Parts: sequence; structure tokens; C-alpha cells
Amino acid sequence: MPPVPQQGHPAGLTVWQKLKMGAMMGAGVGLTMGFLFGSYSILRGGAGPRGILPTLSQYMLGSAATFSFFLAIGSVIRNDGELPPHLEAARMQLASPVMRTRAEGLSNMRLQWALEKQRRAS
Repeated sequence: MPPVPQQGHPAGLTVWQKLKMGAMMGAGVGLTMGFLFGSYSILRGGAGPRGILPTLSQYMLGSAATFSFFLAIGSVIRNDGELPPHLEAARMQLASPVMRTRAEGLSNMRLQWALEKQRRAS
């Protein structure tokens, strides 16, 4: 089956675009986690001498920076070795067969058992 044509970025994303996308996702996750954990910390132990808003923003910005950094690096590393779609399709056609359905897997197992029985009988 031919690969599905991609729309928008036919040549794929550049490393810089992957880095920015990972950083933006990390910032969103980090801000959310910082808000949750910062709110819990403020409710449990009080805001401290600086007040509620500065304490909460410190939690949020700290976790956003951390998540952004690691997700940006992770997204670049994770997507660094991708092949173009036409080469990926060729690799899939030439690679060893992968079980796609249970029936295919069962027929492959039965074939292997039959071959093994023939080898033992000879």
C-alpha cells in the first residue's frame, strides 16, 4: 500500500522547527504542572513573604523552562532519523514481514511448525 501523502510540509520539518515545536509543547505542559504543584504548595504551606502571585509564577516559570528544555531536545533526538516517505515505503516493502492480523500470525506459525516437523523427520 502506498504511503499517505503529507500535506503542508512535503519535505518534512527542519530541525529548528522540531526544536521550537518541542519547546512550545514543553512550555505548555510545564506551565500546567507548575500551576498545579504551585497551587498545592501555596494552599498547603502558605505563600511566604513574597505573596501568592510571585510564588505561583516562580513555580510555573521554573517548571515551564525545565519541560521546554527537555522536550525540545527529546523531539529533535526522537525525530532525527526519519526517512522521507518514499524511502520509508521502500524499507517497509523490503523488510521482513510484520504480523498485521491474527490470521496472518497464525498462518505463519503453522508454516513454521510444518517446516520444523519436516526438518526433524529428515
